[in-house]
Amino acid sequence: MKKRLSTCALLLMALMALVGCKEGGNSLMTPVSSGRPYEMLVVMNDSMWNRPAGRAVFEALDTDVPGLPQSERSFRIMQINEQQMDRTFGLFRNIIMVNISKIYSQVKFKFSRDVHAAPQMIMTIQAPSEEALAEYVGKHKQTIVDFFTRVEMNRQVKLLDRGYSLLVDQLVKEKFGCTVHVPEDLENYKRGVDFLWATTNRERDDLNFVIYSYPFTDKETFTMDYFVHKRDSFMKANLPGPLDGSYMATDTSYLVSRNIAVRGKYAQEVKGLWEMEGAVMGGPFVSHVRVDEKNQRVIVSEAFVYSPGRKKRDIMRRMEAALYTLVLPGEEAEASALGNDVEGVEEEQAPAGSPKE
Repeated sequence: MKKRLSTCALLLMALMALVGCKEGGNSLMTPVSSGRPYEMLVVMNDSMWNRPAGRAVFEALDTDVPGLPQSERSFRIMQINEQQMDRTFGLFRNIIMVNISKIYSQVKFKFSRDVHAAPQMIMTIQAPSEEALAEYVGKHKQTIVDFFTRVEMNRQVKLLDRGYSLLVDQLVKEKFGCTVHVPEDLENYKRGVDFLWATTNRERDDLNFVIYSYPFTDKETFTMDYFVHKRDSFMKANLPGPLDGSYMATDTSYLVSRNIAVRGKYAQEVKGLWEMEGAVMGGPFVSHVRVDEKNQRVIVSEAFVYSPGRKKRDIMRRMEAALYTLVLPGEEAEASALGNDVEGVEEEQAPAGSPKE
């Protein structure tokens, strides 16, 4: 009898250890979050949702994704009131909670990770009044967009780390001394001088990854004119179109460039549209221009898609995440690709007793 009780006690202790331990920062008992990528749940009073405060939040989330040939919204938006917030809605992957109270002296964006599920991100907007919230969100709506876009991009990077094309990773390693995690379905490739192209080679939802390099000379390397010149030179030499004399080129009528950080170092991000000279083809692209300090060269990694007549937001963002997985020679693969901080958003502790990362 004592032996049986002892065995039961050991089993109970083992179970408690499993419940209490963490794997990747999440409790083994934490539920899996619900909702699709880039889907948002806004918890706000119904009447407030239709007043300026609610309209400000909606308009922040309802912005277009830059760099796409047609209008596509940054997020799918769902709104409920606090009374509807139950265990089901509490598992949503992306949540914005609005908290209006006179105890607050100013508007603040705060966030908590994995409060009710994992992966999950909850942003709380604290404001002393609806008027203050509407004004502040109107001025800082890009902060909200950037924050949740980065959250989803980090999730996609983690998925790619778990499953990626070993073939492309090996080809990039052999040719450039780098590693990269692109989707597994990029099974076709073409090599050129300081150039590699990998593709799914599909008629629709065709995913493409390109990487090329050239010597680093000076800061003029990062001007838009220089970028277009180099891009068009490499694409014309390596990516011929379906018709004789046709080739890929950059549509210079719409290009957006900004400075970003990848693994804590400077990078130039360029988003725009590509077109096929001499053929009716085109689509969006995003490029990361980075300096390989160890070898004094510039490495450009690019994702572009071809999906005529179809929405491109999700497949483009999937490929964009792959660019953040690129590890240059001498860099630490374990370093955070995007980082976790967005200026203007503070982290707060989850409520006591909540499962949290």
